[in-house]
Amino acid sequence: MTTHFSRGPSFGMSAEVKIKLAQKYDPRKEEELRLWIQEVTGRRVGDPFMEGLKDGVILCELINKLQPGSVKKISNSPQNWHQLENIGNFVRAITEYGLKPHDIFEANDLFENMNHTQVQSTLITLAGMAKSKGYHCKYDIGVKYAEKQQRQFNPSQLKEGRNIIGLQMGTNKFASQKGMTSYGTRRHLYDPKAGMDNPLDQSTISLQMGTNKGANQAGMTAPGTKRQIFDKKLDMESCDTATVSLQMGTNKVASQTGMTVYGLPRQVYDSKYCVNPHEQAGGEDAGEDHGYGSQQNYHNYSD
Repeated sequence: MTTHFSRGPSFGMSAEVKIKLAQKYDPRKEEELRLWIQEVTGRRVGDPFMEGLKDGVILCELINKLQPGSVKKISNSPQNWHQLENIGNFVRAITEYGLKPHDIFEANDLFENMNHTQVQSTLITLAGMAKSKGYHCKYDIGVKYAEKQQRQFNPSQLKEGRNIIGLQMGTNKFASQKGMTSYGTRRHLYDPKAGMDNPLDQSTISLQMGTNKGANQAGMTAPGTKRQIFDKKLDMESCDTATVSLQMGTNKVASQTGMTVYGLPRQVYDSKYCVNPHEQAGGEDAGEDHGYGSQQNYHNYSD
């Protein structure tokens, strides 16, 4: 008895995908495929249907009947790797026969019961390809492929097509330049339902571009000068440009009294420690007294 590879049960999303694929399997198509394969190969396919194909022997004989010499060697061994080899040879043979890669099942889809729906779809496509290649039998299954229709056009016919605008590129049947202005100028839109006045000349600003009906230059000053804002509700007094506002500081207390020439030191006088600089020396006595006083003050400082 042949022992095949087994895969554990699926869970979660894998289980949901497997269930949806199994629901697409068509038992009626299975019976049609059974009859078609038995007629082509002359061999009976056992039950269940997929179990009878799992060793790959009948599949290899099927493609050899459709295209002789496709599979050189068919193994009848019950070993798993020999059966997988048969399935792989069948897949390569039907690819060379003309089936597209997206129409072909994988070996595990059949051998490990992964996706019987894809196996059924591949066999139906193979029957349609055989019908297209001229292989007919009494069991009509599969869809015949469309035949390629080659057409030849001479160079003059190809050049004529350049003068025709195809419908994929739009149409110019209803195009018109009525009402177009010169390049670069605006086009006015007039809607009589909206009560809009028809613009008379190019100097009129349309409503789509805004309006200058309420604009004026009253109170505007020269460029670069500040514009005073006066609010009567806040009892603000208008001021002139010569007044420094409180936001910019104040010059009410500032004074240049006592300032010397730029670069000269400024003397600081303190009556507690210095002789009054405004007293004039009256003579020698005064000079001596002044000197004595200064010396006395010096001694006091020393003490």
